[in-house]
Amino acid sequence: MAKAYTPGLKVTPGTCFRARRVLPTSGQVLVSVGDQVQGDSVVAESHLEGEVTPVKAASQLACPAKELPSLMLKQVGDAVRKDEVIARSKGLFGLMKTELKSPAEGTVESVGDSSGLVMIRGPRQPVQVLAHVPGRVVEVLPGEGAVIEAEAAMVQGIFGVGGEARGPVAMACRAPGEELHEDLIGPEMKGCVVVGGARMTATAIARARQVGAVAVVSGGLDDADLRDFLGHDLGVAITGSERCGLTLIITEGFGEIAMARRTFDLLASHAGRLACVNGATQIRAGVLRPEVVVPLARAASVTRSQDAGAGELAPGVPVRIVRDPHFGLLGKVAGLPEKPALLESGSRARVLEVALEGGGTVVVPRANVERIEA
Repeated sequence: MAKAYTPGLKVTPGTCFRARRVLPTSGQVLVSVGDQVQGDSVVAESHLEGEVTPVKAASQLACPAKELPSLMLKQVGDAVRKDEVIARSKGLFGLMKTELKSPAEGTVESVGDSSGLVMIRGPRQPVQVLAHVPGRVVEVLPGEGAVIEAEAAMVQGIFGVGGEARGPVAMACRAPGEELHEDLIGPEMKGCVVVGGARMTATAIARARQVGAVAVVSGGLDDADLRDFLGHDLGVAITGSERCGLTLIITEGFGEIAMARRTFDLLASHAGRLACVNGATQIRAGVLRPEVVVPLARAASVTRSQDAGAGELAPGVPVRIVRDPHFGLLGKVAGLPEKPALLESGSRARVLEVALEGGGTVVVPRANVERIEA
């Protein structure tokens, strides 16, 4: 039987989800293998060095740089408060002395007798890594963090912005083809992961942020609305670090596009349950998908689909077409012709036949589809 392979998107009612939670720098791990953790449990912590504030001390004291060390009231290693006097000039006949105040809180890191600069190092900043997903610690990474395992339903999206967030699933739309408008979002959705249907409008995004929702998940989004939401054009290869007060995830693509029925029904079946979302997306090598993870209470309900051949295309496998003129359409692989076919562009490529959900069959290049992993 003919087979092929392609990148896939997970939309599964049950899988064994693993979250690798690591610090940006070496630190202390606070959990052990076998521990049960909640989404807000701290699994590891560390500290980052504070920012350095340079002070043109010699210039402000009107003295040669080599004399600066003798004028310091605070020495290297001493703690200082903001606006505390750290140096004083000799003045004229002991009068008219100039005082130098620290512009920031921190520690005197260096006094330059050639540069005339005093460096103030700010307080160390605590860094904590949360479990994000309720589950069990299955591996400890010494000095780095831990791996959390949970049985969960999972939906991967096409694109997202904003970081990690957690909250109950709140269904705003009644059908996957219904556009998400602001009048569908109410104050009762505060702290929730709001699920729409088709395109989320700019006013709906603004309303969600106003009521205090933590995330919005819907089928599509206009690129101009995304730019207005962020306040700038998105020109980076990875997202997730935006500080916009709301995580956005689109499951299908940009524009007027409905959420896949299968995805909508899966999320609707978990209305009211805790969802852990992350909008981080990487579109270059090492693809990173935004995701919605709903931890399951009963492991028995989980089908460990990840054990199947990941990325395999074969007759009956659900796929999404990701190139025009059939962009966004869903269907199942109906056939995998072995010989390359002649395309409209005049080139030849390996193709496959897709039986569309709405009826009919189309022939597209194999590179133009993305598997929807069960």
